Amino acid sequence: MLNKIKNIANTEDKKRLLSNFLSLTVLQIANYLLPLITLPYLVRVLGVEYFGLLAFATATVMYFQILTDYGFNLTATREISIHRDNKEKVIEIFSSVMTIKFILMFLSLFLLFILVFSFEKFSKDAIVYFFTFGTVIGQVLFPAWFFQGMERMKYITYLNILSKVIFTIAIFVFVQEQSDYFLVPFLTSIGFLVAGIWSLVLIKKEFDISFSFQKIETIKSYLVDGWNVFVSRIYVNLYIGTNTVLLGVFTNNTITGYYAIAEKIILAIGGIFEPFNQTIFPYLAKIYTKNISEFIQLVKKISVYLLTATLLTAIITYIFREDIVYIITGTYSKDIVLLFSIFIFRLTNIPFGSFYSNCLIIIHSNKYFIRVMNYTVTFYFLLVPISLWIFNIYVMTASFLFVLFLHIVLLRYYLIKSFQSIQKEDK
Repeated sequence: MLNKIKNIANTEDKKRLLSNFLSLTVLQIANYLLPLITLPYLVRVLGVEYFGLLAFATATVMYFQILTDYGFNLTATREISIHRDNKEKVIEIFSSVMTIKFILMFLSLFLLFILVFSFEKFSKDAIVYFFTFGTVIGQVLFPAWFFQGMERMKYITYLNILSKVIFTIAIFVFVQEQSDYFLVPFLTSIGFLVAGIWSLVLIKKEFDISFSFQKIETIKSYLVDGWNVFVSRIYVNLYIGTNTVLLGVFTNNTITGYYAIAEKIILAIGGIFEPFNQTIFPYLAKIYTKNISEFIQLVKKISVYLLTATLLTAIITYIFREDIVYIITGTYSKDIVLLFSIFIFRLTNIPFGSFYSNCLIIIHSNKYFIRVMNYTVTFYFLLVPISLWIFNIYVMTASFLFVLFLHIVLLRYYLIKSFQSIQKEDK
C-alpha cells in the first residue's frame, strides 16, 4: 500500500512518508507488545474484578480526554500541516490550542470532583478515578497534533515509547498483589506526564516554538474551528466508550472485566492499522489542496487495500482465537473466548472509521460528518443499552458491532456523495 502512495509523491515527500510510516509502525509495535506483556500479568495479579474496576475508571475518564482533545488532533494537525513554514502562524496555533486545552482540563477536573463525591459507586474508589485523571493531564501536555502536523512522527514514537516503557517496568516492580490495584492508574499517569513534559522541551529545542499569549478573538476562532470535530468525538465516545460504562453501572466489575479483556485484545490487534492512518492524514490534506482528482483516486485505492488487509487479519485472528485468549489470560475462559470471537468482526472496520472520517474533515464535509454521527448515536442508543437490559452482554456486543458496521457504511456513502459533488463543481 505504501509503495503505491510513494509513486505519487515527489522525492522529499517519499522520504518523509516512509520515515513517518516507519516511526509510527515502531510505535504501534510497542503499543501492541507492551500492553500484551502487562495485560496477562495484571489479569493474574489483580483478578478479573479489579481489572474490570480499572477498565470502568478508564472509560469514565475517557470522556474528559475527549473534552480536552476538543478535536484538535484533527483540526490543529491540519492547520499546522498547512502553515508549517510560517513560524509566526505556528506559534499562534500552538499557543491558542494549548490555552484552550488547559482551560478544558481544569473544567474537567472540577466535573470529576462533582461526579466522584456525588455517587457512592465512584466515591468508594475515589483514588482510582483521580489517579486515572493523570492521563488527561499528560495528554494535554503532549501535543501529538503538533508533531503530526509537522510530519515529524519520530518524536511521537520516542515519547510514547518512553511513557509505555516507564509504565511497563513500574508495573512489574510495584504491582505485586491485588491490593496494589490503585498503583496501575498512578503509574500509567506518571508515564503520560513524563512524555508530555519532555515533548514541550523538544518543541522548544527542535522547532524553536514557545508559548505566547494570544488575543481572545484568536482563541475563539480556534474554538469555533474545532467545534464540529469536538461534537463528533463526543459522539464517537458515546458509542465506543459507553459500553464499558453501561456494564460497570448495570452489571458488576467481573463482567466488565471479561468485556474489557476481550476488547483490549481486539484493539491491540486492530492497532496495527493506526500508523497508516496517522501517517497518511497530513499527506492527504496537502494532496487535496493541490490536486482534488488525485486525492479522490488515492482514497479509492487505499480503501481496497485496507479491506483486503482487514479481512486477512480477521481470518487469522479467528483461527487462533482460543490460543490468543489463553496466552493473555492464562485460562480458556469460555466467557472471554465467546466475547473475543464476536469482537473479531470489529477488525474488519477498525481502520475505516478513522480513514473515512479524516477524509470528510479534509474536504470540509462537516455537515455529512455530523449527520453520520447523529445517525450512529441514534442507532446505538436504540439497540445497545436495550440489548444489555433485555438479553445479555453477548447480544449487547453483537448489537454494538452492527452499529459500527452501519457507521462505516454511512461514512462511505457520504464520502462518495461528496466526491461526486466536488467532481461536478470541477467540470
